[in-house]
Amino acid sequence: MDFNQQIIDRFRADNGQVGPPFEGARLLLLTTTGARTGARHTTPLGYLHDGDGRLLVIASAGGAPRHPAWYHNIRANPRVTVEDGTFTYEADAVALEGAERDRAFARAVEADPGWADYQAKAGRVIPVIALNPLNATPNATRHGDFLKLVHGAFRRELALIRKEVAESGAGLGAQLRINCLTLCQGLEHHHTIEDGHMFGALGEQYPDLAPALARLREEHQVVKRLLDDLQALLATEAPDPAQLLREVERLTGELEAHLDYEEEQLVPILNR
Repeated sequence: MDFNQQIIDRFRADNGQVGPPFEGARLLLLTTTGARTGARHTTPLGYLHDGDGRLLVIASAGGAPRHPAWYHNIRANPRVTVEDGTFTYEADAVALEGAERDRAFARAVEADPGWADYQAKAGRVIPVIALNPLNATPNATRHGDFLKLVHGAFRRELALIRKEVAESGAGLGAQLRINCLTLCQGLEHHHTIEDGHMFGALGEQYPDLAPALARLREEHQVVKRLLDDLQALLATEAPDPAQLLREVERLTGELEAHLDYEEEQLVPILNR
């Protein structure tokens, strides 16, 4: 418990970033309601993207023979709280059953064979739980700080995907494909909101920002073309990993420069 609390404290203090042994991992904080006590309990967990905003967590308990306490809690009280470092939100937790569970667990094993070791050791069917997000609250009170949180989440996810693609070998796994598509969808959604709402409001209030906003809109189009190229490659049956890595590297270079410039131009104004 002391170890878990250290991870929780670091996660909250550094907006979703933690040190070893979970540094660079996809990590969230799951808060459940005790099945017997009604008390709130927070657990750090690794997660998988599942598309359409849904996340998956796996009740492995490190391969222990019994389900972890948090799993029993969500079976009794499926409404949970999730912290991802950028947002805090309620979610409905649903244990996957049958073939759906098996497909999700197979993707997890393909991405990290350690899950198969846990399953072999546990002597039970390890549950896979889907978290379906509901309302979300930003983990920042100032708009500029929130923009930096969102950018930081994109940077971390892109770094993870670059690493996963580089290590993927000859084939592209199903989970890695979902990770890439989730990133693409998230960036497109973020830029659509900026173009449709934030940039217009800033332009009206700060006319001197017009050149910077015009540049940012043009960069959105560059990023969109790169995202379209990446998604077209992912839509093929067997993408070439080397080509995929090149596309991810191109996206990384353009996006990092864009995020840096946007923060330089907009964060001070948004934080006023």
